[in-house]
Amino acid sequence: MRRSATVLCGILGVLVGVARGGDVAWPQFRGPNGIGVGEEQSLPVRFGPTENVVWKTVVPKGASSPCIWGDRIFLTGVSDGRLETIAVDRITGRILWNRAAPKVELEEVHQTYGSPAAPTPATDGERVYVYFGSYGLLCYDLDGKELWKKPLPKPITVWGSSTSPIVAGDRVLLNCDQDVGSYLLAVDPRSGKTIWKTERPGFPKGFATPMIWSHDGIDEIIVPGTLRLKAYDLEDGKERWSVAGLARIVCPTPVTGQGLLFVSAWTPGADPGDRIKAPTFDEQLAKNDKNKDGKITLDEVHEDALRRRFRHFDANKDGVVLRDEWNSMVHVFDKAQNVLLAIRPGGKGDVTDTHVVWKQTRYIPYVPSPLYYKGRIHLVKDLGITSCYDAATGKPLYQERLGVRGNYYASPVAGDGKIYMASEPGVVAVLRAADTLEVLARNDLGEPILATPAIVDGKLYVRTEGHLYAFGK
Repeated sequence: MRRSATVLCGILGVLVGVARGGDVAWPQFRGPNGIGVGEEQSLPVRFGPTENVVWKTVVPKGASSPCIWGDRIFLTGVSDGRLETIAVDRITGRILWNRAAPKVELEEVHQTYGSPAAPTPATDGERVYVYFGSYGLLCYDLDGKELWKKPLPKPITVWGSSTSPIVAGDRVLLNCDQDVGSYLLAVDPRSGKTIWKTERPGFPKGFATPMIWSHDGIDEIIVPGTLRLKAYDLEDGKERWSVAGLARIVCPTPVTGQGLLFVSAWTPGADPGDRIKAPTFDEQLAKNDKNKDGKITLDEVHEDALRRRFRHFDANKDGVVLRDEWNSMVHVFDKAQNVLLAIRPGGKGDVTDTHVVWKQTRYIPYVPSPLYYKGRIHLVKDLGITSCYDAATGKPLYQERLGVRGNYYASPVAGDGKIYMASEPGVVAVLRAADTLEVLARNDLGEPILATPAIVDGKLYVRTEGHLYAFGK
């Protein structure tokens, strides 16, 4: 109860500061507690490079989303091989400061949409916390003075890092799921010293940002990952409960609404009729082990689906797959499910059979997180397919195309009765929040969009490949 009261007081303090001081806050990935919903102020419907532009600023390339506190916006980027943290004046768009991280070899990232500057900064109004998978955690004050740094091992994954740090009470939390050595970390925001570290065995690469679910006097850290979601105690990092039945790689961050937790997960090869079926290790050896050494190398894998995923099997990335590595991935392929789940609070241990309120299995997105807004759950996935469900019952309200094709990596955000869905080609669709699909506008910004927009003070902040925009009426 004391921990819950402390976190609640911190949240109330922020709200009081907003009311009294005129500050605004979108303090982490997808805003307050990752819900993706801004204030109910008038927001633009139509905007673009020359329409309803408050300002436009050139920024380094990166996929992190705007983090906002008061009159400052914080981003990360990559310039000339250096990782950078950037502060932008929210009113004018002027660059206030730019700080380079220690020089390191950049991590390997996804060749199509990856970036070594993908995690979004987080702030508590006193300090800014930044995570680079290539280096670790860095902390600055709002004026750019470095306060502490915490080098961390580079994650063992072929796609790089995109999970973002969050602040919860007197904790900075970071989840590092990787092919070997996954863990959940809590550090002191003042010093960067480790408060606790919880190992997460059995969770290979994952990219979801944790979120806090406060209910019944309890604050739980919610972390979805390979095949299952787990809840941890904020105080000591101990596991409280879990739900099985997720995909093999999880990118979306959960959200809450109407007393429920909503989590989605989709990965290729887990839909009915399209499942990836891997042979057993002994079957693979008997068929393809040319040199009879009892190991599997890439040139001994001939099935296209398995060749493309060889480095997923090769957990420690040494070019050789042993029996335990192969069997682990076979299990993941066999058990993976593409789903959207609604979970009620309470319970201990495995609550899969007792606390899942409803489930949907069609049109689940790969990367974008679900959005809870005005009693509905909204999803958007590649090819511009959007779905809307009644949050309480899971009843489908519509599943239609936006008229904006392409891939989707940014998560939807909402405010002022409108929902914003940004496609990778650079078109932002604006929907009316309703039981039927009504597209109010399709706004082409002319540059790719990977980052999730932010909403504060009647403005929509959108990061494209080369610019940061502020749009407003």
